[in-house]
Amino acid sequence: MIPLFRQKSPGNVAVLLVFGLLIKLPLFLYPKSVAATTSDTPFYKWLQPELVQVSEYLPSVIAFFLLYLQSLMLTSMINEYRMTNKQTFLPGMAYMLVTSLLPEWSYFSAPLIASTFLIWAYIKLFELYHITTPASGRIFNIGLLLGLASIFFFPSIGLLIGAILGIVILRPFKLNEFFLLLLGITTPYYFYSAYLLLTDSFQFEKLLPVIDFRVPPLIQSIWVAIAIAFVIFLFLGGSYFVQINLRKMLIQARKNWSIILFYLLIAFCAAFFNSNILFVNWFITLAPFAAFHSCAYLYPPNKTVPIIFFYVLLGFILAQQYLTPYWH
Repeated sequence: MIPLFRQKSPGNVAVLLVFGLLIKLPLFLYPKSVAATTSDTPFYKWLQPELVQVSEYLPSVIAFFLLYLQSLMLTSMINEYRMTNKQTFLPGMAYMLVTSLLPEWSYFSAPLIASTFLIWAYIKLFELYHITTPASGRIFNIGLLLGLASIFFFPSIGLLIGAILGIVILRPFKLNEFFLLLLGITTPYYFYSAYLLLTDSFQFEKLLPVIDFRVPPLIQSIWVAIAIAFVIFLFLGGSYFVQINLRKMLIQARKNWSIILFYLLIAFCAAFFNSNILFVNWFITLAPFAAFHSCAYLYPPNKTVPIIFFYVLLGFILAQQYLTPYWH
């Protein structure tokens, strides 16, 4: 699979779809979704039970569609902005793999929905590098996408800091652009609060969820420990190859990798807000993780090593899916 995804072929869009269906098959064999909790936003509290009521398979279908869409968006972002030395489908493959390491990273959830808007926002952010004219509309759209992400998973609003850092890195920062970014973020909340007022049901707790910060209790499981070890090991390997290839990259690509790293660090901190025993909050970190993981498959001079590691990782995922109770 590694040699196949290392090529940028239009047919790989279909191959990635088939690969995703096979590796995400438990989504349809054991349909589930992450139930809404008291800390979730009102939108997810309303949406999740409505989907389950229509069909128990509907959340799984939507979850797979979003995962596949996000993998294509991540692949397009890395290829379009020349963030690697060749255009490949490895980012999409890496994203499908990393989101399969734990079951809650494949289920329909609020962070899954939010990640779609977050990846989209960063694609729009990277567009700012080549824009010399005022980019008021684009910056407002970035804020709007971040606001929509936070409507479903409120801790993702912390990526506002990442967006500000990205704008500062890519272009001269102007104060009016900061206010446009804030205006974009608050726009979804403005319309939602207007709806609550018009329906005479405005309550502050309906507008914003309860926010708390805590370290989630760790699940004592060798499967979880190995899954996290895979995420960290591939990130370190990918980071190493990104670092040694930075000098060969275009200036924009170097800046983009810095922004992706900030994205990862801020998303990691945001995941501690409203956390629970599951690792579902950490889903928002998986897109930047997958971006680095793809480099661990692309750059090693010995092409046999990534292939071996791919099959070891795939074997672990399949063993976890069919030999453990987590997916059942």
